Amino acid sequence: MKSFTVLEGLVAPMDRANVDTDMIIPKQFLKSIKRSGFGPNLFDEMRYLDEGQPGEDCTQRPLNPEFPLNHARYQGASVLLARENFGCGSSREHAPWALEDYGFRCVIAPSFADIFYNNCFKNGILPVVLPEAAVEQLFQALYVEEGYRLEIDLEQQEVRTGEGQVFGFSVDAARKQCLLKGLDDIGVTLESAAAIRQFETRWRAQSPWLFDVIRKEQR
Repeated sequence: MKSFTVLEGLVAPMDRANVDTDMIIPKQFLKSIKRSGFGPNLFDEMRYLDEGQPGEDCTQRPLNPEFPLNHARYQGASVLLARENFGCGSSREHAPWALEDYGFRCVIAPSFADIFYNNCFKNGILPVVLPEAAVEQLFQALYVEEGYRLEIDLEQQEVRTGEGQVFGFSVDAARKQCLLKGLDDIGVTLESAAAIRQFETRWRAQSPWLFDVIRKEQR
């Protein structure tokens, strides 16, 4: 998993409340569990004018000219600015996979659905909760200034604008450290690999008959 320290990136808008995970990545794309390749189908039903299918070449599909991610000014965005209750609906982890695969490393919103919020941290995305008034202020600045950028500092827990305004945000200490180090659940477990091996060696010495049974069952 990619570590997250300081991100200075272009901001794109998702100016609607209650964006659910089926909007983020529709159900027909959930057949794969490879964690990659979902970026072209991010927000598929809003982004294209036809119905997308897994494995389809999206470069040949008709784009919705009204959808923000199809506008030239938002190409290459790594920060998504959203409204309340972002990521509601089903618990599919494909939603943060699609966001990360597209290139988003941070989503800023007044609130998130709990499961989606947790899944973001496990996949290298920082979900930032800011007050609704602060989010509205950022939306207004984003629409006025083409090429609007923000700096998100996880260590200092701050969102900084180009004008020098700073918005602080809260984040769980354990989740923060995992993102700073680039550790998912497997990575956290592997940090204790030496202790796990020591335990297995000690247990094998204390109860060798258990391992004899395991060897016989494996034959």
